[in-house]
Amino acid sequence: MDLTEFFNIEPYDWPSIGTSLLCGLIIGLERQLRGKPVGIRTSALIVLGTYVFIASSNHVSNAVSDPSRIIGQVITGIGFLGAGVMLARDGMVIGVTSAAAIWALASVGVCIAVGNIYSAIKLSLVVVTVLVGVDLLEDYSQAMTRGVHMRYRNWRSRGNSRNGDSPPPSTM
Repeated sequence: MDLTEFFNIEPYDWPSIGTSLLCGLIIGLERQLRGKPVGIRTSALIVLGTYVFIASSNHVSNAVSDPSRIIGQVITGIGFLGAGVMLARDGMVIGVTSAAAIWALASVGVCIAVGNIYSAIKLSLVVVTVLVGVDLLEDYSQAMTRGVHMRYRNWRSRGNSRNGDSPPPSTM
């Protein structure tokens, strides 16, 4: 077996696989640096897995099959994966942003599979911008920490106090 045959991964391609891993790294790094669920490994695997499923469906499509159904199936499956990172505790639901990030990761994988590699990279940067940007707004604006967001901060402070840790410093 020669090297060309060894590295042949038809119907997939190495640039798409590399882009999947890069996009997972971009979003997963932000999540991991903040200590959130769905870090680099998980993010890269979600984008890569989505790419492989969609590319496979495009490869096996024929006159009686509809590859767009696979996209719907992936979206449904990713919804269940996202539900797994959400928790309800003391009347608060946490992990919703991580669940939304999982959906965004899958959508990036779909973009790669349909041939929009550069759009996928740009969308990954947009996702990170939203995640970091809203956090910065919450840190610098009291209006962004009202309602549920205020209760979450208070709940988080109570949880740390119960564990003997000091509560996080207030930004207000």
